[in-house]
Amino acid sequence: MKRWLQRIVIVLVAGFVILYGGDWVVFKLRGSPSSTVTVNQYQTVALKGNKIEYDWLGTADVPCSISLFPQGGQSPCWRLRRNPNQTTNL
Repeated sequence: MKRWLQRIVIVLVAGFVILYGGDWVVFKLRGSPSSTVTVNQYQTVALKGNKIEYDWLGTADVPCSISLFPQGGQSPCWRLRRNPNQTTNL
């Protein structure tokens, strides 16, 4: 049973490394493609009684990479499109 678990873990780790490496190679071969996504920015402020206040800061165009994983120091565009609201803690 322990051998099977070790094999499964090795296959999962190897699969992730291959997938990430392939994504990086395609990203570099395509010339590091990037785009921008408009996001809503909010700031959270802690109040008394464990309450939180959300202050709207406006919208901003955030640069993103066209890839599966974060590449070039940018988040992938698909993640920003699915989660267009960004919060910053004060």
